[in-house]
Amino acid sequence: MSAQPQSTIEEKLFTVKYKPGPSSHLIPDQNDCQRCPTKACNFFCPANVYEWDARQQKTLVAYENCFECGACRLGCTYQSIEWFYPDDGHGVTFKLG
Repeated sequence: MSAQPQSTIEEKLFTVKYKPGPSSHLIPDQNDCQRCPTKACNFFCPANVYEWDARQQKTLVAYENCFECGACRLGCTYQSIEWFYPDDGHGVTFKLG
């Protein structure tokens, strides 16, 4: 039996419908991001929402990929990500259950 190829995060994100709101519902404190030695949010988010941009010295947030799981609130080294559910009618809808 041959092994099935692994799906990429982009392929998995394709199974999720997201209606983005007019602004992000995820707001990291950029001062804390700059002093964070691990940039942990870049690694524990299952949807790869956070990315450290060394040139701009800030965390970029692709909130339109958010699964609304809340992992970022728990995993942030400084617990400095303001997180709330998107406004009514916006946010994630799972296609496959």
